[in-house]
Amino acid sequence: MLQDISPARLDNVYHNYTPDSNSVLFSFSNDSVLSRISGTTIELPYYRELYPEEKGQSVFIYLFRIDQTHYFLVPETIPEKNSYQYNPIFSLRELQPKRSVFAIFTAYGLSNWYSTHIFCGKCGSKNQLDDKERMVKCPECDNTEYPVISPAVIVGVTNGNDLLLSKYAGRKYANYALLAGFTESGETIEETVQREVMEEVGLQVKNIRYYKSQPWGMSSSLLFGFFADLDGSPDITIDKTELSVAEWFPREEIPATNSDISLTNEMIEYFRNNKEKFITGKEDCL
Repeated sequence: MLQDISPARLDNVYHNYTPDSNSVLFSFSNDSVLSRISGTTIELPYYRELYPEEKGQSVFIYLFRIDQTHYFLVPETIPEKNSYQYNPIFSLRELQPKRSVFAIFTAYGLSNWYSTHIFCGKCGSKNQLDDKERMVKCPECDNTEYPVISPAVIVGVTNGNDLLLSKYAGRKYANYALLAGFTESGETIEETVQREVMEEVGLQVKNIRYYKSQPWGMSSSLLFGFFADLDGSPDITIDKTELSVAEWFPREEIPATNSDISLTNEMIEYFRNNKEKFITGKEDCL
Protein backbone atom coordinates (compact mmCIF):
# COMPACT_ATOMS: atom_id res chain seq x y z
CA MET A 1 0.00 0.00 0.00
CA LEU A 2 0.95 3.66 -0.13
CA GLN A 3 2.73 3.58 3.23
CA ASP A 4 4.77 0.46 2.40
CA ILE A 5 8.06 2.25 1.74
CA SER A 6 10.42 -0.33 3.29
CA PRO A 7 13.40 -0.37 3.59
CA ALA A 8 12.92 3.40 3.96
CA ARG A 9 11.48 4.45 7.32
CA LEU A 10 9.30 7.35 8.39
CA ASP A 11 10.14 9.29 11.56
CA ASN A 12 7.29 11.71 12.21
CA VAL A 13 8.39 13.03 15.62
CA TYR A 14 8.40 16.85 15.60
CA HIS A 15 11.70 18.69 15.97
CA ASN A 16 12.42 22.40 15.85
CA TYR A 17 14.73 22.04 12.85
CA THR A 18 15.63 24.49 10.09
CA PRO A 19 16.19 23.32 6.51
CA ASP A 20 19.60 22.77 4.97
CA SER A 21 20.58 22.41 1.33
CA ASN A 22 19.51 18.73 1.24
CA SER A 23 16.09 19.27 2.80
CA VAL A 24 12.97 18.68 0.69
CA LEU A 25 10.32 21.40 0.58
CA PHE A 26 6.55 21.11 0.11
CA SER A 27 4.47 23.91 -1.31
CA PHE A 28 0.78 23.27 -1.97
CA SER A 29 -1.68 25.24 -4.06
CA ASN A 30 -5.26 24.06 -3.64
CA ASP A 31 -4.98 20.28 -4.26
CA SER A 32 -1.67 20.46 -6.15
CA VAL A 33 1.93 20.13 -5.03
CA LEU A 34 5.07 21.77 -6.42
CA SER A 35 6.88 18.91 -8.15
CA ARG A 36 8.52 17.73 -11.35
CA ILE A 37 7.27 14.70 -13.31
CA SER A 38 9.30 12.77 -15.86
CA GLY A 39 7.47 9.73 -17.22
CA THR A 40 6.43 7.72 -14.15
CA THR A 41 8.93 9.41 -11.84
CA ILE A 42 8.21 12.33 -9.55
CA GLU A 43 10.76 14.70 -8.04
CA LEU A 44 10.29 17.08 -5.13
CA PRO A 45 12.27 20.33 -4.84
CA TYR A 46 15.27 20.64 -2.56
CA TYR A 47 15.85 23.72 -0.46
CA ARG A 48 19.01 24.51 -2.45
CA GLU A 49 17.01 24.62 -5.68
CA LEU A 50 14.33 27.04 -4.51
CA TYR A 51 16.46 29.12 -2.16
CA PRO A 52 19.97 29.11 -3.62
CA GLU A 53 21.02 32.22 -1.68
CA GLU A 54 18.86 33.56 1.15
CA LYS A 55 15.62 32.17 2.53
CA GLY A 56 14.26 35.70 2.96
CA GLN A 57 11.07 35.95 4.98
CA SER A 58 9.78 32.46 4.23
CA VAL A 59 8.50 30.27 7.07
CA PHE A 60 9.61 26.64 7.13
CA ILE A 61 7.70 24.10 9.24
CA TYR A 62 9.45 20.80 9.94
CA LEU A 63 7.18 17.87 9.08
CA PHE A 64 9.05 14.55 9.27
CA ARG A 65 12.09 12.56 8.23
CA ILE A 66 12.34 9.60 5.85
CA ASP A 67 15.68 7.89 6.37
CA GLN A 68 18.13 10.83 6.48
CA THR A 69 16.08 13.33 4.46
CA HIS A 70 14.21 16.08 6.29
CA TYR A 71 10.94 17.37 4.84
CA PHE A 72 9.57 20.87 5.44
CA LEU A 73 6.35 22.71 4.65
CA VAL A 74 6.41 26.19 3.17
CA PRO A 75 2.95 27.57 4.07
CA GLU A 76 3.09 30.17 1.30
CA THR A 77 2.69 29.31 -2.37
CA ILE A 78 6.12 29.26 -4.01
CA PRO A 79 6.31 30.48 -7.61
CA GLU A 80 7.01 27.75 -10.16
CA LYS A 81 10.69 27.61 -11.11
CA ASN A 82 13.47 25.24 -12.25
CA SER A 83 10.87 23.18 -14.19
CA TYR A 84 8.92 22.50 -10.98
CA GLN A 85 5.21 23.10 -11.35
CA TYR A 86 2.01 22.45 -9.41
CA ASN A 87 0.66 18.97 -10.21
CA PRO A 88 -2.69 17.62 -8.90
CA ILE A 89 -1.99 15.33 -5.96
CA PHE A 90 -4.61 12.73 -6.80
CA SER A 91 -2.96 12.04 -10.17
CA LEU A 92 0.38 11.22 -8.53
CA ARG A 93 -0.54 8.07 -6.60
CA GLU A 94 0.88 5.60 -9.13
CA LEU A 95 4.22 7.37 -9.61
CA GLN A 96 7.63 6.40 -8.26
CA PRO A 97 9.46 6.47 -5.96
CA LYS A 98 6.68 5.41 -3.61
CA ARG A 99 8.39 7.09 -0.65
CA SER A 100 7.96 10.47 -2.35
CA VAL A 101 4.28 9.85 -3.09
CA PHE A 102 3.69 8.75 0.51
CA ALA A 103 5.53 11.85 1.70
CA ILE A 104 3.28 14.06 -0.44
CA PHE A 105 0.08 12.51 0.90
CA THR A 106 1.28 12.78 4.50
CA ALA A 107 2.51 16.35 4.07
CA TYR A 108 -0.77 17.34 2.41
CA GLY A 109 -2.75 16.28 5.47
CA LEU A 110 -0.47 18.29 7.77
CA SER A 111 -0.57 21.28 5.42
CA ASN A 112 -4.37 21.29 5.58
CA TRP A 113 -4.25 21.20 9.36
CA TYR A 114 -1.83 24.12 9.61
CA SER A 115 -3.83 26.18 7.10
CA THR A 116 -7.09 25.70 9.06
CA HIS A 117 -5.55 26.49 12.43
CA ILE A 118 -4.04 29.90 11.77
CA PHE A 119 -6.52 31.39 14.20
CA CYS A 120 -7.66 30.16 17.61
CA GLY A 121 -10.90 28.20 17.45
CA LYS A 122 -11.85 29.45 20.91
CA CYS A 123 -11.24 33.22 20.92
CA GLY A 124 -10.26 34.00 17.32
CA SER A 125 -6.77 35.35 18.02
CA LYS A 126 -3.87 34.38 15.77
CA ASN A 127 -2.17 31.16 16.87
CA GLN A 128 1.54 30.74 17.33
CA LEU A 129 3.59 27.71 16.26
CA ASP A 130 5.06 25.79 19.17
CA ASP A 131 8.81 25.13 19.08
CA LYS A 132 8.72 21.88 21.10
CA GLU A 133 5.65 19.98 19.88
CA ARG A 134 3.57 19.75 16.73
CA MET A 135 0.85 22.06 17.93
CA VAL A 136 -0.38 25.64 17.79
CA LYS A 137 -1.07 27.75 20.84
CA CYS A 138 -3.14 30.88 21.31
CA PRO A 139 -1.14 33.65 23.07
CA GLU A 140 -4.36 35.26 24.33
CA CYS A 141 -6.36 32.41 25.90
CA ASP A 142 -3.68 29.66 26.03
CA ASN A 143 -5.84 27.27 23.99
CA THR A 144 -3.71 24.53 22.41
CA GLU A 145 -4.57 22.50 19.33
CA TYR A 146 -2.93 19.36 17.93
CA PRO A 147 -3.39 17.65 14.54
CA VAL A 148 -6.63 15.67 14.42
CA ILE A 149 -6.77 12.27 12.74
CA SER A 150 -10.24 11.08 11.78
CA PRO A 151 -10.96 7.33 12.10
CA ALA A 152 -12.80 5.77 9.17
CA VAL A 153 -13.67 2.27 7.95
CA ILE A 154 -13.30 0.37 4.68
CA VAL A 155 -15.71 -2.57 4.55
CA GLY A 156 -15.57 -5.64 2.33
CA VAL A 157 -19.08 -7.11 2.57
CA THR A 158 -19.11 -10.75 1.47
CA ASN A 159 -21.88 -13.19 0.66
CA GLY A 160 -20.31 -16.58 0.08
CA ASN A 161 -18.42 -16.25 -3.21
CA ASP A 162 -19.65 -12.68 -3.82
CA LEU A 163 -18.13 -9.34 -2.85
CA LEU A 164 -20.05 -6.05 -2.72
CA LEU A 165 -18.43 -3.30 -4.80
CA SER A 166 -19.55 0.29 -5.22
CA LYS A 167 -18.72 3.57 -6.92
CA TYR A 168 -18.84 6.95 -5.19
CA ALA A 169 -21.30 9.60 -6.31
CA GLY A 170 -19.82 12.87 -7.52
CA ARG A 171 -16.16 11.94 -6.93
CA LYS A 172 -13.11 12.12 -9.16
CA TYR A 173 -12.32 8.49 -8.31
CA ALA A 174 -14.49 6.53 -10.76
CA ASN A 175 -13.31 2.95 -10.15
CA TYR A 176 -15.04 0.30 -8.07
CA ALA A 177 -14.29 0.43 -4.36
CA LEU A 178 -15.46 -1.02 -1.06
CA LEU A 179 -17.90 0.76 1.23
CA ALA A 180 -16.35 3.40 3.45
CA GLY A 181 -17.27 6.04 6.02
CA PHE A 182 -16.13 8.03 9.04
CA THR A 183 -16.70 7.08 12.66
CA GLU A 184 -19.20 9.23 14.56
CA SER A 185 -18.76 10.45 18.13
CA GLY A 186 -19.68 7.82 20.71
CA GLU A 187 -19.60 4.74 18.49
CA THR A 188 -17.07 1.94 18.27
CA ILE A 189 -15.27 1.22 15.03
CA GLU A 190 -17.29 -2.01 14.67
CA GLU A 191 -20.52 -0.05 15.07
CA THR A 192 -19.29 2.25 12.31
CA VAL A 193 -19.04 -0.79 10.03
CA GLN A 194 -22.64 -1.80 10.74
CA ARG A 195 -24.02 1.73 10.42
CA GLU A 196 -22.21 2.62 7.18
CA VAL A 197 -23.25 -0.61 5.46
CA MET A 198 -26.88 -0.08 6.49
CA GLU A 199 -26.89 3.60 5.50
CA GLU A 200 -25.22 3.16 2.11
CA VAL A 201 -26.73 -0.11 0.84
CA GLY A 202 -29.43 -1.11 3.35
CA LEU A 203 -27.77 -4.39 4.36
CA GLN A 204 -27.08 -5.99 7.72
CA VAL A 205 -23.72 -7.65 8.44
CA LYS A 206 -22.24 -10.07 10.96
CA ASN A 207 -18.90 -11.71 11.73
CA ILE A 208 -16.97 -8.42 11.46
CA ARG A 209 -13.22 -9.12 11.17
CA TYR A 210 -10.38 -6.60 11.25
CA TYR A 211 -7.98 -6.78 8.30
CA LYS A 212 -5.46 -3.91 8.25
CA SER A 213 -5.15 -0.12 8.62
CA GLN A 214 -3.85 2.68 6.39
CA PRO A 215 -3.07 6.36 6.99
CA TRP A 216 -4.64 8.51 4.27
CA GLY A 217 -3.40 12.08 4.21
CA MET A 218 -5.85 13.24 1.53
CA SER A 219 -8.63 13.18 4.14
CA SER A 220 -6.46 13.34 7.29
CA SER A 221 -7.88 9.96 8.25
CA LEU A 222 -6.77 6.59 9.54
CA LEU A 223 -8.60 3.87 7.64
CA PHE A 224 -9.54 0.61 9.37
CA GLY A 225 -10.20 -2.27 6.98
CA PHE A 226 -12.80 -4.90 7.86
CA PHE A 227 -14.47 -7.84 6.18
CA ALA A 228 -18.02 -8.70 7.21
CA ASP A 229 -20.52 -11.37 6.16
CA LEU A 230 -23.99 -10.53 4.89
CA ASP A 231 -26.66 -11.14 7.52
CA GLY A 232 -30.04 -11.57 5.84
CA SER A 233 -31.35 -10.49 2.44
CA PRO A 234 -28.79 -9.56 -0.28
CA ASP A 235 -31.19 -7.01 -1.82
CA ILE A 236 -29.45 -3.63 -2.05
CA THR A 237 -31.11 -0.31 -1.26
CA ILE A 238 -28.59 2.27 -2.45
CA ASP A 239 -28.10 5.71 -0.92
CA LYS A 240 -27.76 7.76 -4.10
CA THR A 241 -26.32 10.75 -2.26
CA GLU A 242 -23.26 8.65 -1.38
CA LEU A 243 -23.03 6.04 -4.15
CA SER A 244 -23.71 5.92 -7.87
CA VAL A 245 -23.45 2.11 -8.08
CA ALA A 246 -23.48 -0.84 -5.66
CA GLU A 247 -23.60 -4.46 -6.81
CA TRP A 248 -22.51 -7.99 -5.96
CA PHE A 249 -19.64 -9.50 -7.95
CA PRO A 250 -18.74 -13.21 -8.00
CA ARG A 251 -15.07 -13.71 -7.16
CA GLU A 252 -14.29 -14.71 -10.74
CA GLU A 253 -15.87 -11.54 -12.19
CA ILE A 254 -14.40 -8.87 -9.90
CA PRO A 255 -12.94 -6.03 -12.03
CA ALA A 256 -9.15 -5.77 -11.97
CA THR A 257 -7.83 -3.07 -9.63
CA ASN A 258 -4.33 -2.72 -11.16
CA SER A 259 -3.01 -0.90 -8.11
CA ASP A 260 -1.49 -1.73 -4.74
CA ILE A 261 -1.68 1.83 -3.40
CA SER A 262 -4.95 1.85 -1.47
CA LEU A 263 -6.40 -0.30 1.29
CA THR A 264 -9.63 -0.81 -0.66
CA ASN A 265 -7.74 -2.26 -3.65
CA GLU A 266 -5.61 -4.53 -1.49
CA MET A 267 -8.71 -5.89 0.23
CA ILE A 268 -10.44 -6.53 -3.10
CA GLU A 269 -7.42 -8.49 -4.30
CA TYR A 270 -7.21 -10.35 -0.98
CA PHE A 271 -10.79 -11.56 -1.41
CA ARG A 272 -10.16 -12.51 -5.04
CA ASN A 273 -7.04 -14.55 -4.31
CA ASN A 274 -7.93 -16.21 -0.98
CA LYS A 275 -11.09 -18.22 -1.55
CA GLU A 276 -10.21 -20.72 1.16
CA LYS A 277 -10.17 -17.97 3.81
CA PHE A 278 -13.73 -16.88 3.12
CA ILE A 279 -15.73 -19.90 4.17
CA THR A 280 -19.21 -19.05 5.42
CA GLY A 281 -19.42 -19.48 9.18
CA LYS A 282 -15.66 -19.66 9.76
CA GLU A 283 -15.08 -17.01 12.42
CA ASP A 284 -11.26 -16.76 12.15
CA CYS A 285 -11.12 -16.70 8.35
CA LEU A 286 -8.51 -13.92 8.30
